[in-house]
Order: sequence, then structure tokens, then C-alpha cells
Amino acid sequence: MNDGSPLPRQSSLGYQINHLARLMAQALRERIAPLGVVPGQFAQLLALYEQDGLSQRELCERVRIEQPTMANTLQRMERDGLVRRLPDPTDGRRAAVMLTERARRLEGELVGAARGINLEATRNIDNDELFNFMDTLARIIANLEAAPEGSSASGAVGSTPGLSPPPPPE
Repeated sequence: MNDGSPLPRQSSLGYQINHLARLMAQALRERIAPLGVVPGQFAQLLALYEQDGLSQRELCERVRIEQPTMANTLQRMERDGLVRRLPDPTDGRRAAVMLTERARRLEGELVGAARGINLEATRNIDNDELFNFMDTLARIIANLEAAPEGSSASGAVGSTPGLSPPPPPE
């Protein structure tokens, strides 16, 4: 539904979150590139640091990536010496994705890089504000994950009724 009025970028939730994601990905890329890791591999590594030996399907579910994209990413990660796939002896269709020693050695530096970016991004934001933002963000994500495929609640994607643009930077 288009009411004909413009949607300023500053008041578009989708635009602002996408812009933030691009900035954070760029900062992450700069910090982890010397380690031989790219941002497209980072979510998989974090999931495997939490629980090593997940299947490709389990990884897809945890990091919300489609199977073909995951297959390509895991191929690159194998090539880069970050993971190996071990066939499941009881189910030939399943393989466990396992971290290599190289990936395990990088965990501290990779997690440290992410924490450093998070600290930089949230400087001058107090703990209550950050907690509320993260809570709100989690609820927004849950709303979209619960929405039926192809629907949008109001028909106005990326806008929030009544949301005023933030004040201009000083």
C-alpha cells in the first residue's frame, strides 16, 4: 500500500537497520581480514563455537541462511581451513561440521574483534538504553519471524507509523 507520501530514510526502520548492519559488517571485515576470515563466515563460526558438530541443516536454522548459500560458505570455510565435514556413520546423508584447530585458535581474536566493534558502536549509550534497544530489536525480529510468508502487517514495509526521524547529528 502506497499512500504517496515519501519515506525519509531517517524514519525507515528497515533502512536504518540495514545501514547499521552494513557499517558493522565493514568494521568486522577490516578487523578479521588479517585473520583470513570474512564476515560471511562469522555467524557460522560463532554457532560452531557455541556447539561444534552441527549439521549443515542445523547451521542453516541457527544463522538463518538458505541451504545453497550455506553449502557454498562451508566449501569456502573448508578451503580456508576453518571447518571439516565428517560423515555421520549412522546417516550417510548427514555430516557434522567440525571446527579445525585453526578455527579454535582464532576464537579469542574473532570474538574480541566483535566485542570491540560492539563497544565502539555503543559508546555513549548507557546500559539501560542498550538493554531496551536489544529487547526491542529481539521483539521486532520475533514479529517478523512469526509473520506468515509474504505478508506485512501494515503493508508499509520499513516504516513505523508515528516514528519521527531522529534529530540531525551535531
